[in-house]
Amino acid sequence: MLTIDVEKNGEVAVVHCSGRLVRGVEVCSLKTAVVSQKTTRIVMLDLSQVEFMDAGGLNALVSLHHWTRDHGIQLKLMNPSRLVREMLNCTHLNRVFDMSSLRDAMTILSGVDCYHAKFGAGYLTPMQALAAK
Repeated sequence: MLTIDVEKNGEVAVVHCSGRLVRGVEVCSLKTAVVSQKTTRIVMLDLSQVEFMDAGGLNALVSLHHWTRDHGIQLKLMNPSRLVREMLNCTHLNRVFDMSSLRDAMTILSGVDCYHAKFGAGYLTPMQALAAK
């Protein structure tokens, strides 16, 4: 079973996932939760409480990566559990996904419109941060 809770803060949506991310209803629920955030700029998937993930769950993450990219939305995997990190590393998908720590997430959520927060979280280059002043 996968429990999903969505929080929205301005242009950032955080999708908290807890339980098993496996093929079937769980994958469909996650896809629905993310696709319903189509008006946001950033979707953060909190995977810290994911206990198990199968190939269907991994495929869902790849599918959501493509969907968000095609819709101009940034997808970030926030604080993935050890199991999720290991699966991403084994499949070399850790090179594809943008992974954030809890600290990065807090920076983004506390000041999504602040150029200091965007620079600190890696959304702006130093030149863009200077231009935004």
